Amino acid sequence: MDAEVSPTDTTGTLPGDLMIWVLIVSELLVFGAALGAFLAVRAGDVGGFLEAQDHLDRTAGALNTIVLLTSGLAAALALRAREAGLRGRARLGLGVAALLGVVFLWVKALEYSAKAAEGIGTDTHPFFTFYYLVTGFHAAHVVAGIVVLGLVAWRDSVANIENATAFWHMVDLVWVLIFPVIYLLR
Repeated sequence: MDAEVSPTDTTGTLPGDLMIWVLIVSELLVFGAALGAFLAVRAGDVGGFLEAQDHLDRTAGALNTIVLLTSGLAAALALRAREAGLRGRARLGLGVAALLGVVFLWVKALEYSAKAAEGIGTDTHPFFTFYYLVTGFHAAHVVAGIVVLGLVAWRDSVANIENATAFWHMVDLVWVLIFPVIYLLR
């Protein structure tokens, strides 16, 4: 008979279900390929990419990094709370994480609006093609994560929160890779 592994098991097993990790690894591969393609195209037009990059709001990108990392912390604390049997605190943590996801999207929408006001679109320069595709695809994952966090707050088992938190941390990790590559790499 197999022993059940507790969520706080420190034997080296990954938290969450196998399928969430299949999803996470596949998403990391997709984002990795997109960033690899960005870097490959950038290598052929470094000057053009640097000039285009100067139109980005690095402060907004940094703010969004702080927002997502704080959101990830809220999700992790929600999992800890639920493991301790504190359902209300877990739901609050998930709500905070989701709300910070909304803040991330709001800041991203402000960035997109500023680019549109400058007349910058996907066809302005290859940099912006990648910028909109990669950050837009990431924003879609933020939306999905917000929905998942909301559903899990409603169906708040430890396993559900574990899976949702693992996904949300993947969203954080991807942004931590996107921000320096697209916003900061000189």
